[in-house]
Amino acid sequence: MNPEAQKIHVVHTAKPLRAELVAWLPVILGLAVLYVPSLHDLLTGVWNQDEQRHGPIVLGIAIWLVYRSWPSMVAVSLGKATSPWGWPIVVFSLLLYILGRSQDILMFEVGSVVWLLVGTVLLMYGSAALKAQWFGLFFMLFMVPLPAAVVDTLTMPMKMAVSYVAEHVLFWAGYPIGRTGVMLQIGQYRLLVADACAGLHTLLTLEALGLLYLNLVRRDSPFRNLGLAILVVPISFTANVIRVMALTLITYHLGDAAGQGFLHGFAGMVLFTSALLLIIGVDTLLHTAEAYYQRRNAPQGVAS
Repeated sequence: MNPEAQKIHVVHTAKPLRAELVAWLPVILGLAVLYVPSLHDLLTGVWNQDEQRHGPIVLGIAIWLVYRSWPSMVAVSLGKATSPWGWPIVVFSLLLYILGRSQDILMFEVGSVVWLLVGTVLLMYGSAALKAQWFGLFFMLFMVPLPAAVVDTLTMPMKMAVSYVAEHVLFWAGYPIGRTGVMLQIGQYRLLVADACAGLHTLLTLEALGLLYLNLVRRDSPFRNLGLAILVVPISFTANVIRVMALTLITYHLGDAAGQGFLHGFAGMVLFTSALLLIIGVDTLLHTAEAYYQRRNAPQGVAS
């Protein structure tokens, strides 16, 4: 391509993008006015707590997912009519934001951005575009803070179950360990299984990790997709058990200072690494089982 042709090509491809950005400028400014204060409150508030530190990561990944699906969204919306259903959804989201912001209900305030984006996409591009962007918008739900009453109600049984399994596995391995509720006693050390180690937020974060893996690998097999989506829950539970066991063993062998210091954060890396490896391992097992089933049920060739 000669320089003149390349210049013309750049101009022709830049105009639609520039026009698209101009069309989105009022929406971007409106989102900034509404949600920059909310984002500041989250970063200096709940997202600054150990059990909620996944919030900014989920937001960043969700924005990347939306950006990644943008070309396909624009492509499928060409020649398609926009949807008037966007207006009631936009109105609903704004009312939800006002209620959440005025009454300090974070679930409503933060969750309203998802509905606002859904309504905006419907108004500007139509339902086909929303279908192209559904996963990125759905993924944003994992950053919405849940009510404390719901978290507390669901977290305690989960911590009890994780503590129970960790105790029995380590006892089977020969360690001097006992348990009272969610308190583990190993040797001279007592460890409290905290919400950040085995709570609902950790489970939701690992569930988001599993669904993100499914979206990125894009398997064609419904059996593998559905099977892995269901098995993400026990995978998340197992990863939580591995993290609690890792912290318990670090404390037992290296002392309380190591367990509560840098290695405590390292145990968090163990959590997500083990969860990712378990997800890949289970996906491989499902692939093997599906391939075996297909070979077993394949029609036999007829000898000539």
